[in-house]
Amino acid sequence: MSSHDSLKTLSTLEVNGKTYHYYSLPKAAEKLASVDDVTKLPASMKVLLENLLRNEDGDTVKEDDIEAIAQWMRERKSDREIQYRPARVLMQDFTGVPAIVDLAAMRDAIGKAGQDPEQINPLSAVDLVIDHSVMVDEFASPEAFKENVRKEMERNFERYQFLRWGQKAFENFRVVPPGTGICHQVNLEYLAKVAWTKEEGDRTYVLPDTLVGTDSHTTMINGLGVLGWGVGGIEAEAAMLGQPISMLIPEVVGFRFTGKLPEGVTATDLVLTVTQILRKQGVVGKFVEFYGPGLDNLPLADRATIANMAPEYGATCGFFPVDQETLRYLELSGRDQETIDLVEAYSKAQGLWRETDKEPVFSQSLELDLGTVTASLAGPKRPQDLVKMPELGANFDLMLEQSGQAEETDKKVQVEGEDYTLSHGDVVIAAITSCTNTSNPSVLMAAGLVAKKAVEKGLKRKPWVKSSLAPGSKVVTDYYARAGFTKYLDELGFNLVGYGCTTCIGNSGPLPDEVSKAIKDGDLIVSSVLSGNRNFEGRVHPEVQANWLASPPLVVAYALAGTTRIDLSSEPLGEDKDGNPVYLKDIWPSSQEIADAVSFVDGEMFRREYAEVFKGDEEWRNIPVGEGKTYNWSDDSTYVKNPPYFTEIDQPLEPISDIEGARVLAVFADSITTDHISPAGSIKPDSPAGKYLQENGVKIKDFNSYGSRRGNHEVMMRGTFANIRIKNQMLDGVEGGYTLHVPSGEQMSIYDAAMKYQEDDTPLVVLAGKEYGTGSSRDWAAKGTILLGVKAVIAESYERIHRSNLIGMGVLPLQFKENEGVQAHDLTGHEKISVKGIDENLKPGQMLKVIAEKDDGSTVEFEVKCRIDTNNELQYYRNGGILHYVLREMIDK
Repeated sequence: MSSHDSLKTLSTLEVNGKTYHYYSLPKAAEKLASVDDVTKLPASMKVLLENLLRNEDGDTVKEDDIEAIAQWMRERKSDREIQYRPARVLMQDFTGVPAIVDLAAMRDAIGKAGQDPEQINPLSAVDLVIDHSVMVDEFASPEAFKENVRKEMERNFERYQFLRWGQKAFENFRVVPPGTGICHQVNLEYLAKVAWTKEEGDRTYVLPDTLVGTDSHTTMINGLGVLGWGVGGIEAEAAMLGQPISMLIPEVVGFRFTGKLPEGVTATDLVLTVTQILRKQGVVGKFVEFYGPGLDNLPLADRATIANMAPEYGATCGFFPVDQETLRYLELSGRDQETIDLVEAYSKAQGLWRETDKEPVFSQSLELDLGTVTASLAGPKRPQDLVKMPELGANFDLMLEQSGQAEETDKKVQVEGEDYTLSHGDVVIAAITSCTNTSNPSVLMAAGLVAKKAVEKGLKRKPWVKSSLAPGSKVVTDYYARAGFTKYLDELGFNLVGYGCTTCIGNSGPLPDEVSKAIKDGDLIVSSVLSGNRNFEGRVHPEVQANWLASPPLVVAYALAGTTRIDLSSEPLGEDKDGNPVYLKDIWPSSQEIADAVSFVDGEMFRREYAEVFKGDEEWRNIPVGEGKTYNWSDDSTYVKNPPYFTEIDQPLEPISDIEGARVLAVFADSITTDHISPAGSIKPDSPAGKYLQENGVKIKDFNSYGSRRGNHEVMMRGTFANIRIKNQMLDGVEGGYTLHVPSGEQMSIYDAAMKYQEDDTPLVVLAGKEYGTGSSRDWAAKGTILLGVKAVIAESYERIHRSNLIGMGVLPLQFKENEGVQAHDLTGHEKISVKGIDENLKPGQMLKVIAEKDDGSTVEFEVKCRIDTNNELQYYRNGGILHYVLREMIDK
């Protein structure tokens, strides 16, 4: 721990006869500039303060950094950079495999430099949960789960073999095998401790449980009072290797809840409302902390649901302080009494315990009366676009009108071999899925009750609906079985398809051939309804253009209705056995019915399911594992390849310099997501990645997904900017990953153009609008960008994680001045771009000059802001990236 004893605040705490050492915030408050103020800090800021106190060493953390948090109270914001060290790292397999590939490549590189490869080892606890690889191939059948798991093991054998090697080769690295659950739910229900302990010498230290994760929905754990957020895989690897996370002291937006949710309104309705309010407010790069008397009426699972959606409202995290409800949940989820007692004693000793009558001060505050929330969905393309349930049909019709299909609203397409037709707005996917909602017993039990009541009235799922149930942990199916709901869900086609992240990551699997053909033949805009958190274009399924986020009981309801062009508050879902209309209100459960069902959930279920969480089934345990400190890369593998990032790590470092005569690879509008930049879903046979796989002997049926192939840079760089819905404004009206190779005037794939430019040693830039890099923390969106030869991105604004990821791979993020952009400077993408001022004197936030040379030789000059925000980030950029920096530090020692 700290060599400076952090302002002499080291204290002890006795709990159940055991002594714990900790760095006391109340003692620090006495020594800091403003005693009264520090006690009123938001709880999330107190966690940051404790982190600085504990790690104060006079070098990476100075007393001035600690004082800066006290000074934050005066202005409620700060431009001070601090070095933050989370206790642990959480990964899912899509982002985890490339992270472990990078660590394996670093072992090779450091070995090549003549040093011990075992220097490369996680220094903090790392858990990787395999949860993103199950696909919904089979559905609506008792065999669906077994068959999907079999296919998952078959498709991902190489990846799993690699992870089994990593589990053996690296210290402090645990793997939760496939078929166990979603990482965020496993974290909430099992991994998180709230109060973390560390043994050092003969002392046991207690500290706040903190983490970073390689998935943006890591924020879910903030519902439990654990500070955590998503970072790129690149930053996570650095954190694993002992590097602090460089960050600015954030603004903290307070969100005050009053009242309680009305009858019939779910936690999902609440989270979609909160998402819309906060996205409108603008909280990118800020902490959000929830407070107020309404929290007394908000169960832990509802808090986790709201915290999960922080990436959708744009915040770094959505934090709920520890209180009595936290302890209740720890007990419910089977944590031992020793842990629960320590959490209570430590939180109270540190002033981290929430008291309803004491409210912190915030940078700014918002308020919501829970009683005003109504049944809602969000879509069709963004999670922040709230639609009240009664208005969904009208909203869809407006979308049809805007897409130029208003005159075709009544179009019906006969489905081959079936006795039904398909129309615009029909629901072809209804999925109870995603970490957001499947961790919440109240909304899941509500879905079970809707299913039971529907079956009892004789309602059936419409035959064109692909329905699925993919819970976040096995506990869900335990309590469904105990409550007696499984048979009703099965009868409506909501059979278990897997434990993992499915529809909202794009693992929906194929639609039935006849449904797929009808959509294509009729050029239909059809819908999915999912209990997920992501519905960006092209993400859920390439053939489904309208995607609606909804609560699990509404997912069941829309599967019964079969269309989103309906007002469920006034139009019937179908008919009962006697031909009478059945309305949603007839099958919607009361709050009391839901509460009675939730009472079936108990701690024993959690203890039983998590007793052997790292063991895996027989198939997992039988995977052969290679020996050795370094990985034995296979030339034949199309899943795991040694990436080319570190080939020159033993060479002298080249100084940074201006970008001269770069070509524009693509011009993008606003809200380009990391999904657009690096898709996770299906690989098209005629795409550069598809052609590469076929050239390497992979059959089209075995392509799997981009997400599953993130351990292979050859696939991923070909997939960069290859989303089928991305629109490059250099081409008029063309969708997909294409561009204009300016010197030749040819239209070609972005990958092929980038390779042509590389042959000529021509650097590249990307031009973009607002919110560039929105969405999941996807390190390949940055890795692919650098491998294509892009030296800089010039955008109007960035989402937090992607901006830092670009720097982490040596790409320079530049930002247009306010109210400036591509159009303001009349840029077409045909220009040659030079960026001046990149030299040894470069500073964070510096203004740089861009010179754009037009075809006719005329030039446009304008200034952009260098979005390297901290000195640490500047060091990473100078070294060509964060991992390069870590390696060079080790080699130079």
